[in-house]
Amino acid sequence: MRVAVVGARGQLGAAILHEGARRFEVVAFDRASLDVADPTAVSAVLTRAQPDVIVNCAGYNAVDAAQDHPLDALAINAFAVRSLARTANTVGARLIQYSSDFVFDGAASSPRTEDDPPNPQSVYATSKLLGEWFARDVPRRYVLRVESLFGAVPGGPTAKGTVASIVNALREGRVQKVFRDRTVSPTCVSDAARATCELIERNAEPGLYHCVNSGHCTWLEFAVEAARLLGVQPKLDVVQFADVKFPAARPQYCALSNQKLTTLGIEMPTWQEALRRYVESLK
Repeated sequence: MRVAVVGARGQLGAAILHEGARRFEVVAFDRASLDVADPTAVSAVLTRAQPDVIVNCAGYNAVDAAQDHPLDALAINAFAVRSLARTANTVGARLIQYSSDFVFDGAASSPRTEDDPPNPQSVYATSKLLGEWFARDVPRRYVLRVESLFGAVPGGPTAKGTVASIVNALREGRVQKVFRDRTVSPTCVSDAARATCELIERNAEPGLYHCVNSGHCTWLEFAVEAARLLGVQPKLDVVQFADVKFPAARPQYCALSNQKLTTLGIEMPTWQEALRRYVESLK
């Protein structure tokens, strides 16, 4: 089976390549070899590649910048998905698209399921939801919502994001600001990649899936657990969500349920286990 990975140099793309190379014939496309914002290039390049599956890891992830540059966010997160979907239908490929917890408004008090209605509150969130809708044009598609991606794989880029910021600050003895009341379900890129490949191999039912590590926590609880694993005394500036203002609105309660994946027999490790592996990799 030939799998084309678009956005292959990113944190998630590198993890898909690393895991996918063990299972499939993988063809990698980075920004230099495929501009996803160019519909003509998308059609030409992927038609030549003739993949059985297209995995789209390309994304515009600058949440705050998207408020001032909505066309840039829409070009990558929405209209590029439309081009990929059209090409997938032309070549008869399955499409895998990644989305975000940001499509929800954060007003829940229990983990969101795939049946809960989205209510995006920012340009970035809206662009991701539009990407989900465009992906639906492919009958054989998987839309996977991930959240707070962390971790790295051999040969991939250095880990970045909120988790990396917290862990790096703890290791270096710096003060780190964390929310005491923002609830999340962080996602290890290696676990997301494994789940993605399992869906492909099992030829699972197409549709929408939440793909996060099991369980949920506040960022404060996450930081305390990271400090315990590192064996350090944390220096934390604990803040309330309501007291921090961002250019783009963020959901306060972001936990997602991955029960739908579990019913397929695809078990996602707990966030504690994923964090333990990440910390061990740094040692």
